[in-house]
Amino acid sequence: MCASETPAGEFPPAAGPGHVVVVGAGIAGLAAAHRLLEGGARVTVLEASDRVGGKLLPGEIAGVRVDLGAESMLARRPEAVGLARAAGLADRLQPPSTATASLWTRGALRPMPKGHVMGVPGTAAALSGVLSEDGLARIERDAELPRTEVGGDVAVGEYVAARLGREVVDRLVEPLLGGVYAGDAYRISLRSAVPQLFETARTHTSLTEAVRALQGRTATSPPSGPVFMGIEGGIGTLPPAVAESVRARGGEILTHAPVTELRRTASHGWRIVAADRELHADAVVVAVPAGPAAELLRAEAPAAAAELSAVEYASMALISLAYRRADAAVLPEGSGFLVPPVDGHTIKASTFASRKWGWIADEDPDLVVLRASVGRYGDTEVLGRDDEGLVAVSRHDLAEATGLTAEPVATRVTRWQDGLPQYPVGHHARVARVRQHVAKLPGLAVCGAAYDGVGIPASIASAYAAVDQIRGDLGGVEELTAHPVQSLHGGAGE
Repeated sequence: MCASETPAGEFPPAAGPGHVVVVGAGIAGLAAAHRLLEGGARVTVLEASDRVGGKLLPGEIAGVRVDLGAESMLARRPEAVGLARAAGLADRLQPPSTATASLWTRGALRPMPKGHVMGVPGTAAALSGVLSEDGLARIERDAELPRTEVGGDVAVGEYVAARLGREVVDRLVEPLLGGVYAGDAYRISLRSAVPQLFETARTHTSLTEAVRALQGRTATSPPSGPVFMGIEGGIGTLPPAVAESVRARGGEILTHAPVTELRRTASHGWRIVAADRELHADAVVVAVPAGPAAELLRAEAPAAAAELSAVEYASMALISLAYRRADAAVLPEGSGFLVPPVDGHTIKASTFASRKWGWIADEDPDLVVLRASVGRYGDTEVLGRDDEGLVAVSRHDLAEATGLTAEPVATRVTRWQDGLPQYPVGHHARVARVRQHVAKLPGLAVCGAAYDGVGIPASIASAYAAVDQIRGDLGGVEELTAHPVQSLHGGAGE
């Protein structure tokens, strides 16, 4: 019996703020544990798999360390960079070596436009070179159209297409949102995915006017420092570093410990059954994806469980390829490119990882590492192919886009089944209802990518809000409800 366990039916006296069990050791669960320990709680983290980190996964190809999951984190939010520093990684934080990306569209690699908000331009000229003349002319009509009410929420693609035309959505908004959510722009919630634009659109007659208003605000107080940050050795090294910090502070992390039951006790605590263990806690933070969270909450919070059961996920795969540098000399400059699905190609993005991250290039100067990603919401055909098939289609598209036809020296396929939660219209309201139901049970909170944003800072912010909630402070939850965290695209291939 481990130190966190007590015999069935007994409830341990609270030690300081008490004993808190965190279910899930992804970055949200680890961040929650880290914050709980700072507040003096006794913490046990239960993880069903054999490792910590969830969708953040370090790996290697041809002897070079790479990320096999997310590869960058938004640096203009404080949560992710702050946690990395707290975990002892301050000297390994690195911005991208280049942030110049392209779009592979209309038969050519074209420079990624500037002057837009998640693909929505402030002027037609901002998308010159990417859109056709008809597409640019359609944008100009936005100023003549009557106001479009966005109401409580609206789909990004539908709203933007109605104001600016489908070409804007299909050529730019779709690949950018697809890179973040692996989703369909015509389903994704404007309120949840691009919250700043949602709020601005409610007070302006035209969409381009709303975008220019946002840009004007940024121009008056431009943010300092890089937009994104990486970590030497890969973003996947963040979870193990946080886990080490958690253990050093006295927290316990148990892997191979799937939680199968979560129930309130007569003494108003919680009983948690995990594998062959039974634990008791004063509070529980549920930091797992929506489906598993629904199963755990079904007995005590059935209404919250029903809402979470409706959250859908998209699957995807990352194909990593290593080439001899001499063979990859044909690659264009920049960090990679995005691919609009309207053009009919299979890959949705490619990152020139050795160009984007200096530490990858330094580990083996004779190699060039690339990443390609495939898979979108509802697209199951491509992910049904075997690894060889995914490598083949990635090489085919890379050759067509860049002229790279050489044989790679190594390849690696990483599949993320149900990797990205979808944020359709009404997601914001669903999350609010989940939290309302959960709040009826003292000592219970939820967090993770399924709620307020899919990026690393968003997941950490939701973890911090969950910890504050079980302490009785709802400020963090109220802030996230009012202002979801926009998850930007971290460059081609994110």
